[in-house]
Amino acid sequence: MKLKMSELVMKNRILQPGPILLLILALTSLSVTSASARLPEFIELVKRVSPAVVNITTTRDRRTRGNQFDLGEIPDFLRRFIPRGQTPRSGPAMGSGFIISADGYILTNNHVVEGADKIIVSLSDRREREAKIIGTDPLSDLALLKIDEDHLPTIEFGSSESLEVGEWVIAIGSPFGFQHSVTQGIVSAKGRSLREGGGSYVPFIQTDVAINPGNSGGPLLNLEGKVVGINSQILTRSGGYMGLSFAIPIDVAVEVIEQLKEKGSVSRGWLGVGLQSVDRDLAESFGLDRPSGALVTQVFAESPAEEAGLREGDIILEFNGKQIDLSSDLPHVVGRTRPETEVEVRVMRDGKSRTLNVKVGMLEDSTIREISSSAAPLPGNRLGIDVEELSDEDKERLGIDKGVLVQRVSRQGPGSRAGIQKGDVITTLNSQWIDSEKAFDSAVLKLEVNIAVPLRIVRNQRPQFLVVKIVE
Repeated sequence: MKLKMSELVMKNRILQPGPILLLILALTSLSVTSASARLPEFIELVKRVSPAVVNITTTRDRRTRGNQFDLGEIPDFLRRFIPRGQTPRSGPAMGSGFIISADGYILTNNHVVEGADKIIVSLSDRREREAKIIGTDPLSDLALLKIDEDHLPTIEFGSSESLEVGEWVIAIGSPFGFQHSVTQGIVSAKGRSLREGGGSYVPFIQTDVAINPGNSGGPLLNLEGKVVGINSQILTRSGGYMGLSFAIPIDVAVEVIEQLKEKGSVSRGWLGVGLQSVDRDLAESFGLDRPSGALVTQVFAESPAEEAGLREGDIILEFNGKQIDLSSDLPHVVGRTRPETEVEVRVMRDGKSRTLNVKVGMLEDSTIREISSSAAPLPGNRLGIDVEELSDEDKERLGIDKGVLVQRVSRQGPGSRAGIQKGDVITTLNSQWIDSEKAFDSAVLKLEVNIAVPLRIVRNQRPQFLVVKIVE
């Protein structure tokens, strides 16, 4: 059957792409090739590093109520995200770790080995050795172990300080007992404080690397195969990975390791203050041009802060030459400062910058609970509130010697808008100490319209600053 000329032309157009189509196909192919060339290659890295990653199995004498997953993988302050009904499993608990020296020193998380009766380390060649604990540090969630073995493979340390957000990283560990599992992702953020109120002494690395129970204690590696972090925690509602993973920076770990090797424990700097973050309204009320610094809500008695002259209402802007942008920055910086070190602290007080000299103390175990309970931030006539003076019983019960007790708060008044509640104790208003109803009334009368001022309260035995403004 013969084809007409027009049909032949159409057929040729379909079968023989023109120059424009060829160009598009070439560019598309080039684009795909270029994109593929930019993707990282993990094969050789994993082969080189994996032999130094170990599986850790521990046995604990504890009651069990189920068999779903090990709550030991998830710290106390993140367990509230676990649905009801999820309970610890019976049997051995598992975690990961990695060898840091050829003579058998191994780094892992404290929560992997905490309370363990027996610790078994499984090497990459399936040899098993019982480990002993050289030292632990619950505040950084790190533990140093030792096995009797020589000529072991090790992993080289990198630098978490030079780590960049968006950088590729990989994790190697034993999620749910699947040893030497490899996952990859990028650095999502740095300097995360996971404890409410910025009371954490670890500036965590946040990644989107898949981490699950059993990964804890394993290494987070950069593309050079160097350790930049120790996988520690996940934020989860299911007990498994949900896209948020956190690692302890290796720079922090190195300082901890040195002290654990030397004396089996860690000494940290201590300032002795309760802190609150500075938002836009607080920044305006304290005369700052932008929200920054750590607002001091409480100065502990007989602390380095008290001896140096720090006051409630001071905003710490610099500590030992390091700028404090967020309240969560300060515990990291103070904790890494050796006790007995004398440092300069720059604060904003009464709208003016001043520098104080502080001799850093040592954080003792007996003060940790006090600091933790005081560090968490809480939701602070013309103000629309009624107050009364504190009784001697109130002062003794609350542990304060000044202030007035809020008895009633008008729903529409400035006090209610500021967040003042019945039962709060107001201790300062616009940087003036309040020790009586008369002092409070006098301070309220002096307030200017449309000017935001700080107001310090104590609620549930925890101090906090609020911002109050009388609007025309």
